[in-house]
Amino acid sequence: MDIITGLLTTAVLAGGVLALAALGEVICQRVGVVNLGVEGLMALGAVTAIAVTISVPNPSVGFAAALAVGLCFGMIFAVATVLFRANQVLCGLALTLMGTGLAATAGRAFSGMPAKATFQPVVVPYLSEIPILGPAFFSQNILVYLIFIILPVAIHYLMFKTRHGLNMRAVGENPAAADAAGIPVLAMRFWYVSLGAALAAGAGAYLTLAFVPSWSDGIVAGRGWIAVALVIFARYRPLNVVMAALLFGLITALGYVGQARNWPVAPALLGMLPYLGTLCFIIVPVIVLQRMRQLSAAPAALGLPYFRDVR
Repeated sequence: MDIITGLLTTAVLAGGVLALAALGEVICQRVGVVNLGVEGLMALGAVTAIAVTISVPNPSVGFAAALAVGLCFGMIFAVATVLFRANQVLCGLALTLMGTGLAATAGRAFSGMPAKATFQPVVVPYLSEIPILGPAFFSQNILVYLIFIILPVAIHYLMFKTRHGLNMRAVGENPAAADAAGIPVLAMRFWYVSLGAALAAGAGAYLTLAFVPSWSDGIVAGRGWIAVALVIFARYRPLNVVMAALLFGLITALGYVGQARNWPVAPALLGMLPYLGTLCFIIVPVIVLQRMRQLSAAPAALGLPYFRDVR
């Protein structure tokens, strides 16, 4: 029982990193913009959170600072891809390289230093007493409840239950028709891309303030790319995203538990489990079927710049 509880607890914590980054990517891609800079944004958010909490030992301040940094870099990315209509894939790759490089440089002074303040568990009365599941799901830090319950429900309601969400999806499906209907296509794309980048940086802050409370170069370790893949796996739906993130968190937790309990499996193989899961559940089906848009329910205008003068 203790093994299962520990496994689920680690799965929730590990899945939270992927869920927050993937939720940011969902709202970005729903308006028709692909942001492949998630890895770099997470690295920037992670080092920002550590640097701020060392100066101001308050995890909320560190998390807010990471969101602000992500918003700033997201606005730069949005200016390039939405306003100047630069290639989204190339800009995303450039953002990843720039973000990881800046984070590595800025983080040298904090390498190996533990965070002076982290998010502590918040126990939910009664629910935390449920055998096995209670300690794993209802004795977590406040960010876990935000990421797995409040945020996906709010995004789902906004996206599928409101007029604004309909406009948002129209921008991603047919920006010319949306523009003709009076929807501000460029403004909507600009701000949702920026907000998605802020959430990606917030995922990096979660990594160093709630999951691994310290900074080291390469701490993101490809989680940004897994988060992008999760969006496809979850068919661009926020509620599906958090469930998929929990699944991949469970795969990650299996690797940690296996190493801790000396399972007769090579540690390198256990560490590869999340990436093998990405290959098995996402990349291979896409390659085999060769029908990415049908498989993933991607917005029709995803990755395409909008030129108002050629509607």
